[in-house]
Amino acid sequence: LLTVISSETDGPEVDMLKDIGLQIAVKCGGLPLAVKVMGGLLCQKDKQRHEWNMVLNDSIWSASEMPEELNYSIYFSYEDLPPSIKQCFLYYSLLPKSAAWSKNGSIGMWISEGFLHGTSADLEELGSKYYKELILRNLIEPVTIWSDQQVCSMHDVVRSFAQFVARDEALAAHSGDTGFISKLSAHKFLRLSMEKNVSESDGLDWSSLHAQKTLRTLILVGPISMKPSDSIVDFPCLRTLHAESIDVAVLVESLGKLKHLRYLLIQKSNISSLPDNIGNMKFLQFIGLVECQQFVKVPHSILKLGQLRYLNFYDSSVNSIPRGFCVLTNLRNLRGFPAQTDGVWCSLDELGPLSELRSLGVQRLENVSVTSSAAKAKLGEKVHLTHLFLYCSSILGDDGLIKDEKGVSEEEQRQIAGVFDELCPSPSLEYLDINGFFGRRLPRWMTSRSAAVFKSLRIILMYDLACCTQLPDGLCQLPCLQEIDTRRAPAIKRVGPEFLQPHLATAAFPRLQKMCLVDMVEWEEWEWEEQVQAMPLLEVLELENCRLRCLPPGLASHARALKSISAQNNQHLNSLENFASVVELEVAKSPDLERITNLPNLRKLEIETCPKLKVLEGICALQRLVLEDYAMETLPEYMRDVNPRHFELRCSLTLLTSIAAGQSGPEWDRFSHIDHVKAYAPDENNTRKWYVLYTREPCSLITNVSHSTSAGKSAQPCHLNVLFHSVHLTRLVDSGYVEEDQEVVS
Repeated sequence: LLTVISSETDGPEVDMLKDIGLQIAVKCGGLPLAVKVMGGLLCQKDKQRHEWNMVLNDSIWSASEMPEELNYSIYFSYEDLPPSIKQCFLYYSLLPKSAAWSKNGSIGMWISEGFLHGTSADLEELGSKYYKELILRNLIEPVTIWSDQQVCSMHDVVRSFAQFVARDEALAAHSGDTGFISKLSAHKFLRLSMEKNVSESDGLDWSSLHAQKTLRTLILVGPISMKPSDSIVDFPCLRTLHAESIDVAVLVESLGKLKHLRYLLIQKSNISSLPDNIGNMKFLQFIGLVECQQFVKVPHSILKLGQLRYLNFYDSSVNSIPRGFCVLTNLRNLRGFPAQTDGVWCSLDELGPLSELRSLGVQRLENVSVTSSAAKAKLGEKVHLTHLFLYCSSILGDDGLIKDEKGVSEEEQRQIAGVFDELCPSPSLEYLDINGFFGRRLPRWMTSRSAAVFKSLRIILMYDLACCTQLPDGLCQLPCLQEIDTRRAPAIKRVGPEFLQPHLATAAFPRLQKMCLVDMVEWEEWEWEEQVQAMPLLEVLELENCRLRCLPPGLASHARALKSISAQNNQHLNSLENFASVVELEVAKSPDLERITNLPNLRKLEIETCPKLKVLEGICALQRLVLEDYAMETLPEYMRDVNPRHFELRCSLTLLTSIAAGQSGPEWDRFSHIDHVKAYAPDENNTRKWYVLYTREPCSLITNVSHSTSAGKSAQPCHLNVLFHSVHLTRLVDSGYVEEDQEVVS
């Protein structure tokens, strides 16, 4: 609990509260989730003994109105929330867990339901504050594959609690849930969330929802049976409608009759158009047509929606927006805006008056042939703009190289570079995503003389840089930059000293925490001398599919906060050495890798298909080793020199059979000194059918492999001349080493 809430600056205060913290942890029952949630709550309290004692002695711990399976720590955290945030928390539990829910989408729903009270100009900012509060309290958790906490999930236990609290007003269910249909018939709800897997055979019919006349929110994920006569007018009070992976074309014409609708998001649907009379829906604030490949045209009447705050056409086929779009001055978020130069349709100049934009995404910028059109978008004047997405259609193939043999002409490269030069954003920018850019150089505003103005820029993503020959040289001086992610840049062969600007008086990239350099297929050289200070806070490094032979000495010397390295599919990488702070290392498909040495704090190491690896030294803190190589005939010699507590092996059946022989086999000396070993081999369906489970103390070896198995005969569990203990077998099941129904001998 103390670890959850402490920071570098409050250590002494937390130490003084250790006795109370331990008592609170005991009340959490030792459950990690409960401890995390309670730690999130205590983070919001003053670090004073009377504050923590109030938490320890609160009567909530003995409340009896909750079912036993729900957690009182979550109840405590919920009761501590301000009333306005309680509504947002309960609403979040409605969102089906099978889908990724964005921060903007969640806040849009809260606004549509009237949960956020303030001036119209500040609603998104207030929603963002509430969203961050729920994260700080560990009631929702960021999904790590998404940058900038843009997508969060909710733990099942937290979700169950919230749904229990909201049970009189809201129902969140799966179509297979027992009693779902009867609940719909017996009770009127304000909010309904329903998810159904496409593969499920049990049907959900639109008519089963008809009784819910009072619905304000309807969230449907997965197919639902509809008849041509079905209509959305069955729900006249509806404010929020989210439909995903549903054939909603039959409902389109009746959408215009939902006079109170504020939020409309249709995703992964066959919808091809919105109703022509959508302009009559005066309260609409949010419209999203996401991943709707058949959607191509926006009706002219959309220009009548003066309250529109959010418009998203991401990954749809929309190729034109009606002229006059500039009247929608209330827009805060605009994604998937198609760049056109045709006089009949909206062009970039109509973005100019949209001064309230916080997030803007423009696609198909290769269509812009006149730089003056880009200048009229006036991005530099949009003082609220924090998130910018500038996309061209990619010209790279699956191999990361340019698809067209003729390539891109120098004139085309100059033209697109000129367009991007004119799309210079204001200094308020925090998040930049450039995708498909095919200029030889990146925009001038990312170079050393201009980039310094972006003092708030935290995250930069650069994907599919087809012709760009070097990384921008103006990023290293940005004071807030936390993440750089560059993927698929086939023209970059060298990252030179200009990337770090060694003449700087202070360390380059002073706040950078994560750097990904992926699919730079021709990248051979990275210059960073030991005397050049840079990246003192870097924690995560991903290198994938490049031609580097080694990492630069400056990285090992100065990236002293580096905790995790992932190096995959690097054909010529031959060594990884001298990273004193690294705790996790993953190397995969690196055929030339020979040495991993001097990583004294390494706890977890994963190695996949590195056949030349011979030296594994200086990793005395190793706790877990995972080795995967289905062509390997024997365990590597370096296994004698390492002593992880846990070793997991994924190998061929032939090697597994040798391991299964135990003390009489040739591999015994290479693994018998390790505390816990799990080894698997796949069957013809590539499932982990064959296994060996070994524990050193008390000594036991369990397997379902025999010599006849490797010869292709039917396998029977082996009886080995090793001491087995039934109590140990129980421990194996409890710890997840084997499933309860797996056939073992003890």
